[in-house]
Amino acid sequence: MGNSEELLTVAAVARRLGVAPATLRTWDRRYGLGPSTHEIGEHRRYCPADLARLTLMRRLISSGVSPCDAAEQAKNHKGKIKLEKIVDDYILREDLVQALHKAAKTLDKNFLETALRKDLSEHGVEASWSEVIVPLLFLVGNEWEASGQGVEIEHLLTEVLKRILRESVDDIKKPVNAHPVLLASVGEEMHSLAIHALAAALAERKIETYFLGQRTPLAALCGMISRSAPPAIFLWAQLPQNADPKFFKEIPTIRPMPRVVLGGPGWDLEVCKDVAVVSDLSQACAEIERAVGL
Repeated sequence: MGNSEELLTVAAVARRLGVAPATLRTWDRRYGLGPSTHEIGEHRRYCPADLARLTLMRRLISSGVSPCDAAEQAKNHKGKIKLEKIVDDYILREDLVQALHKAAKTLDKNFLETALRKDLSEHGVEASWSEVIVPLLFLVGNEWEASGQGVEIEHLLTEVLKRILRESVDDIKKPVNAHPVLLASVGEEMHSLAIHALAAALAERKIETYFLGQRTPLAALCGMISRSAPPAIFLWAQLPQNADPKFFKEIPTIRPMPRVVLGGPGWDLEVCKDVAVVSDLSQACAEIERAVGL
């Protein structure tokens, strides 16, 4: 084994595979799928070839193969595997969510970024958001609410997601809309992750946006509307105290008037019945696509 090979601890391998460390120890004891170079008295360290066998073991079990048969196939596997390849082996989306949750709890930023980028690349923003990211955010949020601990996990995950989602927004070739769509979290709203996801999903459709971000005041919104004549305005309010109707009732009158689309649980549907209110990313994209003529 060369010195350049990455050696991983039991905990690190468990995070990458989405299994408990105790499971790895069981596989070692019961099936002989342990570190190939482990010496008595030394901490267990897995090399790339070990990781490849364990990844295959995990994939086979997820697809319905018995652990005994999976172990036999895994032990006969030759070769190594890189971090980028590990996420190929999460056949079930639930498996990926659980693996990301474990990585978030251990602040494994490298795995979070690698797995999320790959999922976004293969499935697109809309599917990744609804099937992986939102369930992951619920897990992290519920755990924090139940224990009162781990707010740093939520902050790390949010920043990782924002950075990855922004990567696809900055380089739209030949946008289909002559004037960018406005996206903003209004009032004192600090939550902006949903509009990062919307900007990325629209970028996949070659729809350009102006991202006003969190805590957008009415004056800033009105100024951008007057200067840029957007075809659509998306306003996010997670908390009711930020969902003031003035943000769509007191905007400048321009021709043509932009389509107003509201998102987030803060809005009162009765007060907002004269504008479009959406409940998910797919609906938001559809409303904005209509506004830009797609």
